[in-house]
Amino acid sequence: MRIFNQFGILIDNHDNSRIWPYTNIGGPKSNNIFEQMKTLVLIFCCLFIFEGCASQSSPELINSEMEVVTTENLRYYLYYPGNYEVNPEEKFPLLLFLHGGGESGGNLKSVKRNGPPKLISGGKKFPFLILAPQNPQEKMWWNTRAVNQLLDSIIATNKVDENRIYLTGLSRGGGAAWEMAVQYPDKFAALAVVCGMTPVPYASWINKNMPIRVYHGDQDKSISISESIEMVAKLKEMGYNVDFTIYKGVGHNAWDKAYENNELYDWFLLQKKLGPVEN
Repeated sequence: MRIFNQFGILIDNHDNSRIWPYTNIGGPKSNNIFEQMKTLVLIFCCLFIFEGCASQSSPELINSEMEVVTTENLRYYLYYPGNYEVNPEEKFPLLLFLHGGGESGGNLKSVKRNGPPKLISGGKKFPFLILAPQNPQEKMWWNTRAVNQLLDSIIATNKVDENRIYLTGLSRGGGAAWEMAVQYPDKFAALAVVCGMTPVPYASWINKNMPIRVYHGDQDKSISISESIEMVAKLKEMGYNVDFTIYKGVGHNAWDKAYENNELYDWFLLQKKLGPVEN
C-alpha cells in the first residue's frame, strides 16, 4: 500500500472494486471516464517501471560452499602408569585434563602448576593415562576441535580403553570441558568440571548417560559460583546424574581441594560408557 499511496492511488472505502487517483496529487477528479482510464494507465506504467527497477537492484543471497581447514600446534604432557608395559594386550583408561587461563602460552612447564600434572610432579602415581595439552593462546579460549584431534591421535597410538575416557578441566579449562562434553557427547565416560562456566541452554546437548561432577568455591570472584549453580540446577531438572560440591570460604582456586581428593579419581575409575548417547 505504501507504493500505491506514493503514486496517488487509494482504494475507495465504499467500493473496494474501484481505484481512484488521490485528489491531492491528481487534482480534481475528472468525470470523463476516458480521462480516468488514461490516468490509471499512466500510473500502472509507472508502477511497472518502478517495480522492475527495484527487482533489478535487490540484493541476492547466493548459495556457496567452502571447505575450511584450521591448524593449531598443541604441546602436551602424556603420563603413563607404571604398569603400562607389563601386558601388551591391556588397555588403560585415559583422563583428559584442560588447564586454566594462567597456564596458557608457550611455556609447557606452566601446565604443571595445577591439577593432576602438579600432583604427578610431586610424586603421585595414577593407574591411568593422563593427557594434559597446553592452550597456546594466552588470551583466547581453548580450540576444542584441535584438542579433540590430539585426543584421537593419542587414542590411536596408545593402549587406550575407549569406553573409559574421562574429561576434566579447571576455570577456562572447565569451560572448555563443558564445551567438549557438548560437542563430543559420545566420547567421554565421565566429566568433572572445576569452577568452569558455560551457557545453560547447552545442558540438554550433553550425554544423559554420562555422570557429572561439579566443584566450585563460594567465594570465587573470577567465575561466580552462580555459573555452576544454574548449570547444575538445569541438569538436575532434566534428570542428569550430577553431583555438586561447594567449598565454603574458597575462592577461585577450588581446584586445589578438588584434585587433591583421591576419591575423585576412584570415582572416575568406576565409570564406563553406557551404550549409545542419550540427551
